[in-house]
Amino acid sequence: MTGHVQPVLAGVVTALVGFASSFTVVLAGLRAAGATDAQAASGLLALCVTCGLAAAWLGWRHRIPMSVAWSTPGAALLVATGPPPGGWPVAVGAFLVSGVLIVAAGLFPPLGRAVAAIPKPVAGAMLAGVLLPLCTAPVRALVELPLVAGPVVVGWLLLHRFARRWAVPGALVVAVVAIALTTPPAGLTGAALIPSVTLTAPAWNASALVGLALPLFLVTMAAQNVPGMAVLVGYGYRPPFGAALRATGLASLLAAPAGGHAVNLAAITAALAAGPDAHPDPERRWVASVTAGVGLALLGLGAGVATALVAVAPPILIEAVAGLALLGALATALAAAVTDPTTREAAVVTFVVTASGVTLIGVGGAFWGLVAGCLMLLLFHRRRPPAAVPGQVVPAVPGQSAPAVPGQPASAVPGQPAPAVPGRSTRDS
Repeated sequence: MTGHVQPVLAGVVTALVGFASSFTVVLAGLRAAGATDAQAASGLLALCVTCGLAAAWLGWRHRIPMSVAWSTPGAALLVATGPPPGGWPVAVGAFLVSGVLIVAAGLFPPLGRAVAAIPKPVAGAMLAGVLLPLCTAPVRALVELPLVAGPVVVGWLLLHRFARRWAVPGALVVAVVAIALTTPPAGLTGAALIPSVTLTAPAWNASALVGLALPLFLVTMAAQNVPGMAVLVGYGYRPPFGAALRATGLASLLAAPAGGHAVNLAAITAALAAGPDAHPDPERRWVASVTAGVGLALLGLGAGVATALVAVAPPILIEAVAGLALLGALATALAAAVTDPTTREAAVVTFVVTASGVTLIGVGGAFWGLVAGCLMLLLFHRRRPPAAVPGQVVPAVPGQSAPAVPGQPASAVPGQPAPAVPGRSTRDS
């Protein structure tokens, strides 16, 4: 029994940090896509439950700490894109199509490899452009609401310095206190504190499929699923990528009618359950991911309270907390975008077009940023043969697969075989 205490506690921490760090991003995204407060609460509840079920199944089935989360970059994409033509039902239809694409990537490995082969500078720049509007919110909040936003930012800075994993949850606690002190008690009157499932009949149109469903799929794959795999490979596991995509894709399909936008492998909190802090024995760490799944499903019961607090809070304050949660992801995306000087201009074009927020023929900026970056690479990038200098590392050619984690073998790239690790699961079903 003693051997279970440490991974169980690690799982509880993973669930709490995962929920508190980004539920504001999810609610902001769903509301930006046209959801009412009740529909947003339903979406958050659906995401918590389906993420929890997928994590519990994958961890128990494969005995690997495969943490599952909602797509935080996907929610930021919803904020950047805004309501699609046709409103919330069309957004739900786009969520369903994105889920179908994730399942397809799990069933047909070439599709997963094709997504992984998108040039990393272009993918990073597109993600950075999607995240930028939210990441500027803390600055705007300090100007518009200095007395309320100031303590939130200061609390985040202090915790980021001394207890980094609790920085965003701590900032959220400060924000909740600020909301409680500045909001009249009558503000929560009539709010549905107990969430309920609100189903929406999906609708589809071509612009939403191209401008929302496809970017949501690409962002979820490139910014969540592929890095989530890389984290597990970095800790010595052989995670079954196809099985993970099928499970999270099915979870996305289940969550979509209730308002959930996307379910995927965790990237940011994956290390909390997969690292040595979860348990010295790598064979016992799967308990942490299963516990995290159960914990996240239970935290979904608080979706109504969370939505009610967000509803009465100044919108800029909620966006500020969401922006603080995404600063680390923005830094990583920008670094990936500009590291290679040969693709830097294409990455900058991708970033500028995506961050502009333009909408052309009903299609949002994320898609056009991706198109513009890829066209820049095709038009102006010239492949140069590597110099045959002994002992010199040949840089990767943009668009070709590369190890997802520096120093890790090429097995970190989805769809390629990994070297066997004694005692680790290799099942992919």
